[in-house]
Amino acid sequence: MDLRYTPEEIAFRDEVRAFLKENLPEDVRQRLGNGEYGNKDDLVSWSRILNDKGWAVPHWPVEHGGTGWDPMRQYIFLEETQKWPAPQPLAFGVNMVGPVIYTFGNEEQKAKYLPRIANLDDWWCQGFSEPGAGSDLASLKTRAVRDGDHYIVNGQKTWTTLAQYADWIFCLVRTDTQAKKQEGISFLLIDMKSPGIEVRPIVTIDGGREVNEVFLTDVRVPAENLVGQENKGWDYAKFLLGNERTNIARVGMSKQRIARIRELAGLEMSGGRPLIEDQRFLEKLTAVEIELKALELTQLRVVAADAKRGNTGRPDPASSILKIKGSQIQQATTQLLMQVMGPHALPYHADEIDGSNEPPIEPDYAAHAAPGYFNYRKVSIYGGSNEIQKNIIAKAVLGL
Repeated sequence: MDLRYTPEEIAFRDEVRAFLKENLPEDVRQRLGNGEYGNKDDLVSWSRILNDKGWAVPHWPVEHGGTGWDPMRQYIFLEETQKWPAPQPLAFGVNMVGPVIYTFGNEEQKAKYLPRIANLDDWWCQGFSEPGAGSDLASLKTRAVRDGDHYIVNGQKTWTTLAQYADWIFCLVRTDTQAKKQEGISFLLIDMKSPGIEVRPIVTIDGGREVNEVFLTDVRVPAENLVGQENKGWDYAKFLLGNERTNIARVGMSKQRIARIRELAGLEMSGGRPLIEDQRFLEKLTAVEIELKALELTQLRVVAADAKRGNTGRPDPASSILKIKGSQIQQATTQLLMQVMGPHALPYHADEIDGSNEPPIEPDYAAHAAPGYFNYRKVSIYGGSNEIQKNIIAKAVLGL
């Protein structure tokens, strides 16, 4: 299998790079490159720039706003935007609920939701995990009881990322308590402005507030918001999670971070010389780079297989491999950044400590190393924990 880019693919890559250089504000690129979290306004603005270009949802079918790119061009686009870096699309809309709607939804749902997802007119969040139902998602307890033209929903979702901004939430709910637990689940679209919804923030170890608890108390949801068939939500969830795990590999993002590590290691001193010249540090960095190259080749094989197989509506079990290795590499790069920063990774805020107005002692680029390190402990858990992914590989790939 020849995994090298063709001349046409190289020309496309150059087109993407030129578009990024011309259209992405430099201050946004600098902030993301420094390890800062993106903000809502930047993501909305960038999503609409992409949508005007026709590139907001490149992997969607053409009839719903997609580009018609083959899987390799989709991969090149994803890698280049991650490497630049540019704000990444709101995954909950573009990569998760959007494909579920255009694959399993009815025509009214497609017409109502898909254009607004592409233009980020609606901010979506994901209502899957619950207390006691994380990796074992089929154990969820949130109930939806049919009442005429509505469902009455009661329950709790947790670890709901960016729910504080959300206009809509797509939820897995139990609609049949008598069926086997995977068979009694449905997929509902719920307006976050509905009476009975409460969002409470969860402060994470890095000090952030990106995740939340969502409480649903007697929330009335129109029955027309059911996607597909009642009690078939588990099938739609598996389809959605397959898409999520492929994107979690984030090869381009890890490439950008390694380039950043090399740059900063040339500035930070160790033993009287730049850290980048330290043999032990170089061994660690090179080991991660080798792992990343192997992951990139594995993802290219998956992309090539997807192109050959076509859209079957079923996730490739190999996406679990990408999820595991991708998350491990992301965590390894944040650890290397911490090593580069050394004691400067410990935030110092003089005004908070002693009331003085002395400037911080660490360089500006050091401020985000520790929060990034702690935040990325999550990537081996979300999207289905790596332990669960190993079970999937054992059964679906190895046949054990």
